[in-house]
Amino acid sequence: MNLVKSEKLEKNQHQLQFSIDAASFNDAIAKAYKREAGKYNIPGFRKGKAPRHVIELNYGKGVFYEDALNNLFSEHYYDIIDKEKENFTVVGQPELSVDDISEKGAVLVATVAIKPDVKLGAYKGINIQKVEYTVKDEDVEAELKRLQERNSRLVAVEGRAAENGDTATIDFSGSVDGEKFEGGTSENYPLVLGSGSFIPGFEEQVVGMNVGESKDINVKFPENYQAENLKGKDAVFAVTLHKLEKKELPEINDEFIKDAAGAESVEAYKKETRERLEKQAKEKGDAETENNIVKAITETSEADIPDAMIESQMDMMMRNMEYRLGMQYGGLKLADYLKYMGTDLATFREGYRSQAADTVKSQLVVDKIIREEGIKAEEAEIDAKLEEFAKAANKTLEEYKKDVDASQREYIANDIVVNKLFDFLKANNNMTSEPAEKPAEKKPAAKKTAKKAETEGEEKSAAKKATAKKTAAKKADAEGEGKPAKKPAAKKTTKKAEEKAE
Repeated sequence: MNLVKSEKLEKNQHQLQFSIDAASFNDAIAKAYKREAGKYNIPGFRKGKAPRHVIELNYGKGVFYEDALNNLFSEHYYDIIDKEKENFTVVGQPELSVDDISEKGAVLVATVAIKPDVKLGAYKGINIQKVEYTVKDEDVEAELKRLQERNSRLVAVEGRAAENGDTATIDFSGSVDGEKFEGGTSENYPLVLGSGSFIPGFEEQVVGMNVGESKDINVKFPENYQAENLKGKDAVFAVTLHKLEKKELPEINDEFIKDAAGAESVEAYKKETRERLEKQAKEKGDAETENNIVKAITETSEADIPDAMIESQMDMMMRNMEYRLGMQYGGLKLADYLKYMGTDLATFREGYRSQAADTVKSQLVVDKIIREEGIKAEEAEIDAKLEEFAKAANKTLEEYKKDVDASQREYIANDIVVNKLFDFLKANNNMTSEPAEKPAEKKPAAKKTAKKAETEGEEKSAAKKATAKKTAAKKADAEGEGKPAKKPAAKKTTKKAEEKAE
């Protein structure tokens, strides 16, 4: 199969014409016959044993044409397209049509979406907010407190009633209008009072109960509760308190720090913690600064983005979301998560369209600047990075390079290029500093998101969804939808675009 004509169409589309010579086509037909002959029943022949001409006589001369064309196209198309990448880059799958076909060969026409060019806005000499975060003493103390909390233990409560902060082990059985509902019953359920994990009013009425006590708790399901049959309904839960425990915190001293964190002393732990937080604060500040740079340039740039690129990005976001659910929440399935969110896959996916379009545009802008400025990774730079990895692995560079394939070198080269890009952009723009009060949760740097599809916007919405999903996962682990748990927060998407579009 040969490319004989390439023509640019409107809206970033290309039309490609391919010719298939008679010899190649007939060879493909012969192979198709061998693969497909077993599908045809011909009287007088065992299944799969009928000669080709007999099958063609019964089913038509072109019975194997489609299969032959499909296989020829699949075999040669991507190699041909790869050779044309200097002229254009195809995105998405081609739309195929047949212009001519016979034993003398065939002519195929493919209409493809191509990567658009970008009309860059100003990317030098503009004002960019440089974000900086500082670490305070209270941030270090908060980390120490979290370490203490993680190493706490539950001890039995005696001589008093339940209070907020206690873990109450309860049986509960819920009913609406005197009828029990699915998922409304559980035994020996550990409920942290004041956690807000049950519907409003439930935990507040457990407070004050004593071990061994039983009582009816009257609550009202929220109007936006996920179970349709329970929305806004008054419910009664018969509750029995079996056990009451409170959290006991260990004393913070050098011995505790050695056991819990491996540091030599409390002061050593604080020093190590400050260094870690300062590193995270710098990474976060750098990430947000880089995001600000790309956002500012993208807003003044223009690109006519094919739907195929946006759809591909949306698919990637869905895969990332599903991966996070599985990894962070014990194998939680996207379908189950969507059920608790009260939506379906098509609606949920569509919510990412605007964000996906922004993401694709940002990556196109980044790629265009890299080309405009001729930013490249030199072989010596790649080897220097590999040498760092080799030292960490206690190997020589040559030993380490034996296990590094082309894709790994490409990844390292891309990382170097993006680092150089942001160094260039920071040096060529007016960076105005505006320190923030304290470091927030660490986010992936824009230079990484540019190549690994981890947008700031996606991370924000994923964090919100993860919170809702965690509630859903706890609920599923208990007794199902009817358990008096809070409804997960509605999905929120934000617009940000720093990730690889393809």
